[in-house]
Amino acid sequence: MLETLIVGASGYTGAELAVYLRRHPEINIAGLMVSAQSADAGKTFSDLHPQLKGLVDLPLQPLTDVAEAAKGIDVVFLATAHEVSHDLAPKFLAAGCVVFDLSGAFRVDDADFYTKYYGFSHQHQDLLKQAVYGLAEWQSENIKQAQLVAVAGCYPTASQLALKPLVEAGCLDQQQWPVINAVSGVSGAGRKASMTTSFCEVSLQPYGVFTHRHQPEIVAHLGIPVIFTPHLGNFPRGILATITCRLKPGVTEADIKTAFFNAYHNKPLVRVYEKGLPALKSVIGQPFCDIGFAVDGQHIIVVAAEDNLLKGAAAQAVQCMNIRCGFHETQSLL
Repeated sequence: MLETLIVGASGYTGAELAVYLRRHPEINIAGLMVSAQSADAGKTFSDLHPQLKGLVDLPLQPLTDVAEAAKGIDVVFLATAHEVSHDLAPKFLAAGCVVFDLSGAFRVDDADFYTKYYGFSHQHQDLLKQAVYGLAEWQSENIKQAQLVAVAGCYPTASQLALKPLVEAGCLDQQQWPVINAVSGVSGAGRKASMTTSFCEVSLQPYGVFTHRHQPEIVAHLGIPVIFTPHLGNFPRGILATITCRLKPGVTEADIKTAFFNAYHNKPLVRVYEKGLPALKSVIGQPFCDIGFAVDGQHIIVVAAEDNLLKGAAAQAVQCMNIRCGFHETQSLL
């Protein structure tokens, strides 16, 4: 039985992590923690998330001493802001914990990336090189050896799972960059109140055009340039990514099917459609990424759907933990 800590447990992702870990037969949730300044410190977790009353009734403890909190802990999940994860991960690693960071603090091995896109100067370049990118279906062998897993972002997960099989199989004409138009529910902005993400204020609009921090994350790990435009939709959760690409001359629909089969036939949390395209209703509350495509001549449109809080965050983090710790990949997820 592994002793596990969730830091940043009061948010939406923290709640989903608690649900998965609570029913995991190899895991004991040793503590749920928030920052010492959090207004939620001292509250009972199930009072904050009433759907978990009687299931997870632990107190939300203020994190004041990392060394003390890490005693006896095997695995730590950081569902914290990027700057907070940047400061906490080295301390938990020094205490011997395996760390799964759900922020963007260690996803890209380029210190300048953090100055430009995250607004802080990265002080742990050694850990940027050490961190394994947590796109579970494509990094499983590296995850098995990792002490620090930087769980992939929600938009990058959907985008890369849709595109990587085509890139790896050499199907795309890379002179035409893939164009990714993706829409996320408002839960992607977190639980903290904001006028720009208030449900009553949100319509449907693009944001972060040419400046969103997930674009360089996608490019860094996909290995080819893309145009990425995120949109905020007036629904609670889920991501739908519609991606337009140009195929190399001679690439057929059969070649596309083979590329996706080779990539995912033994990957239980990616479901590739034989016909039709996925919708959000198929993945909300589920740990899957669903993928479908349509081909017309030299053009292909690939559609990927996922729950941004699950396959885009908590479910993928637990999937990475299962791989790292030698459990069945879908333990507690299905």
